Amino acid sequence: MSAAANLVSSTAAVVGVIGAGTMGAGIAQVAAAAGHRVKFFDAVEGAASRAVDSLGADLQRRVSSGRLSDGEGKALLSRIEPVAALDAFGDVDIAIEAIVERLDLKRELLAQLERIVSDRAILATNTSSLSITALGRYLRVPQRLVGMHFFNPVLAMKLVEVVSGTITVRAVAEAVAEAVAEAVAALAQRWGKVPIHARSTPGFVVNRIPGLSMPKRCCCCKMVMRRLR
Repeated sequence: MSAAANLVSSTAAVVGVIGAGTMGAGIAQVAAAAGHRVKFFDAVEGAASRAVDSLGADLQRRVSSGRLSDGEGKALLSRIEPVAALDAFGDVDIAIEAIVERLDLKRELLAQLERIVSDRAILATNTSSLSITALGRYLRVPQRLVGMHFFNPVLAMKLVEVVSGTITVRAVAEAVAEAVAEAVAALAQRWGKVPIHARSTPGFVVNRIPGLSMPKRCCCCKMVMRRLR
């Protein structure tokens, strides 16, 4: 089964998350809450484990307040596995990076991930504004890179921007890129999010709105609000 099909069909897809900051931890929690096994990595030694410990404490508070059962909290936490090295990502179906917003660092990480994950795996970036095309420029298979931009706080914010890069190769590559974007959008829906598709333009959709002319701003706001209803 392809990674794209696996993402849509069941919780069997293994999710890898890189970056144990606020966004990465939130993405890992959302994926685990949806039933996925999550591999969680951060370049700072011990950061992923500390983030999981913090999540455990937060879940315990929710259990104590009656918002979550003890069994649900323990099951969610058990699905998140902090790993010490990216080499552990060899079996993931999708790897989502949520590291610092720097083009050079993200490119380096994505190139490293491409050497580790299987040929069928999807690479995703949580970038809020960097060009998906630029991020994938040096990848061997750039069409399997997709933007999956969550908003902060991840648990509360429903919207997810699914962003495709500009593929200028054959139609087959464009078809693969489209399938990847559709699979990631379907995955976001399974995680309780509302995906909107965007092209790899500065700011994507939401972050571009303040800089648009008033008529275009109103049009974009109406589009986003329709998706959130």
